[in-house]
Amino acid sequence: MKKQLLFTAIFSFFVLTAWAQQDPMYIFYRYNMNLFNPAYAGSGEGAELGLGLRSQWAGVEGAPESQSAIFSMPVGRNIGLGVTVLNDKTFVESQTWVGIDFSYALRLNHSQVLYLGIKGSGNSYNVNSDGLVTYGVGQDGSLSGYDSRFTPNVGVGAYLKADKYFVSLSAPKLLGSDRLQERDGNAYLGEERLHAYLMGGCAFALGNNLELTASSMLRYVDASPISVDMTAMLNFGQRFDLGASYRFRESISGLFLFKVSNSIALGYAYEAAVQSEVYNASQNSHEIFMRLQM
Repeated sequence: MKKQLLFTAIFSFFVLTAWAQQDPMYIFYRYNMNLFNPAYAGSGEGAELGLGLRSQWAGVEGAPESQSAIFSMPVGRNIGLGVTVLNDKTFVESQTWVGIDFSYALRLNHSQVLYLGIKGSGNSYNVNSDGLVTYGVGQDGSLSGYDSRFTPNVGVGAYLKADKYFVSLSAPKLLGSDRLQERDGNAYLGEERLHAYLMGGCAFALGNNLELTASSMLRYVDASPISVDMTAMLNFGQRFDLGASYRFRESISGLFLFKVSNSIALGYAYEAAVQSEVYNASQNSHEIFMRLQM
């Protein structure tokens, strides 16, 4: 009985949070910026490939899992191109989102470049409405016989890059699309909410081979509380990064990034929830990241 009550508490929290967040929340957001901002495409020194894997609330049945692949490259002096692929599964939902990024660079001065970007994307979305019965969640008629659907979308962004800092503002999906939502313990077919992201960061030299990078991401989802991530990373000799992150009233994380070579970096993050429902059940999240520079 105690186990059942504990599962019910976790599940209730999971439904309210997972459906509200809608898009994955990455600890390595600074290294996955193409997912959020098309203007980031081509802003690096050369072609970049990033692969990510996130398992949220490991051990909770139906908890969010996502895999991502990001590729971007500069084309000429001012153009950047990119491709983003995100596969995401949450509870009874599954989706595959593919985006094509285009950016244009405007040099403001010798140290500042402003990138403006647009993203064209499409999302294949599916709901296993029969799975709601397993968890005792009710549903309305809009979910009856629901079939997988493909929805096009468009997003925009701006990215200001300087020698020691950056600022990013974006809305990767401006148009609404089908999305499972919850009201009073029942599921219904609603519309995906607008997500907007404001990110920024700066670097501080602490010694010859030591640098501190502080960054933050403010995430706005229509009709939901604002989410704020704050991250600090210590860079040791351009070879190893070690840091911590805090998502306001949600979680704390430890993360590291190891540069295997000048072109390959591997990262891992461990996230612990601070909400009592999930914390008491010892359900935490894991994230793996790999970046290849070409």
